[in-house]
Amino acid sequence: MEFELVWFDSLGAKSSCTLVVTPDVKILIDPGVAIMHPTFPAPDTLKFEWLEEGREAVKKASRKADVIIISHYHYDHFTDFEKEIYEGKLVLAKNPNEYINDSQRKRALRFYEHLYGSFGVNLEDFMIEPKSRNWKDIFDDLKIAKNKDFGDYNERRSQLLEKGRKWFEKRVEKWRKYKLIPELDLEGVGVRFADGKTFKFGKTVVRFTKPMFHGIEYSRVGWVFATVIEYKGWKLLHSSDLNGPIIEDYAEWIIEENPDVLILDGPMTYMLGYTLNLINFNRALENAARIVEETDARLIIYDHHLPREPKFRERTLKVWKLGEKLGKKVLTAAEYKGLKPVVIAVESST
Repeated sequence: MEFELVWFDSLGAKSSCTLVVTPDVKILIDPGVAIMHPTFPAPDTLKFEWLEEGREAVKKASRKADVIIISHYHYDHFTDFEKEIYEGKLVLAKNPNEYINDSQRKRALRFYEHLYGSFGVNLEDFMIEPKSRNWKDIFDDLKIAKNKDFGDYNERRSQLLEKGRKWFEKRVEKWRKYKLIPELDLEGVGVRFADGKTFKFGKTVVRFTKPMFHGIEYSRVGWVFATVIEYKGWKLLHSSDLNGPIIEDYAEWIIEENPDVLILDGPMTYMLGYTLNLINFNRALENAARIVEETDARLIIYDHHLPREPKFRERTLKVWKLGEKLGKKVLTAAEYKGLKPVVIAVESST
């Protein structure tokens, strides 16, 4: 099995796009690129250059792919819309009809209108009325995080979790009303919603988790799935947006999977004190350290979200130092390619 780190944050635009190639199938994970935020310490001209470079890299990689994976509907994880990325491909995507927040649902609806429309199909003609059902609150499956003692923070956490549960219940009411976006097999593209499913391509097995929180419990930005690709005993795990992971159960799952190569997104250190508090940041650090120490991963790409501000390494030093101590390769995508993360290169040149 071979893999290519197509584009990542450390190269100058937001992405975690990865190409995985086995003798059976070529798989492109999360073919999206988004421009860096306004506070990123680089001129806008450079940001747009990196954005265009990333988009071209994704398009080039898509030409090699048979399968496209979309872990969720944020623009740094999928492209809406470049027909050439998806044409002739099997698209294995996050289910847009459930475990999805309002903004991602709108993006997904627009994406499938564009995707199906580009192959001559009007999405509205195939959407069907929702089926009556209930949705499980996935917080109830978190055995470790649910029972973790946060000391003085316990009361505040209980309040936040209660608000989160009510938010989830409101989402369920919306899912019950959504007309269902369908999976279709068209002459130019096929779509399957992959949450919790397994697909086989010869001797290559591609597994997807059930929906997972995008960061903290009841994260308002929605849900994602993670991807595991196996071929003859070799395993690559792509975490998508678990943000660290912050949730202890997700770290435990990664440790149990014990991949050879781990594509691990980190916490949003540039949002410390805003959408990321110190308690959840420290959870993410402890979880990443456990993963480095307790897996046999030959390579950990620790990148997405992290290199969006110059002090990312200083703030997550525990993880990098532990990797050095244990003789494990913990690298940004830029470093894996023999480059400096652009946020450091730009900072040092000013």
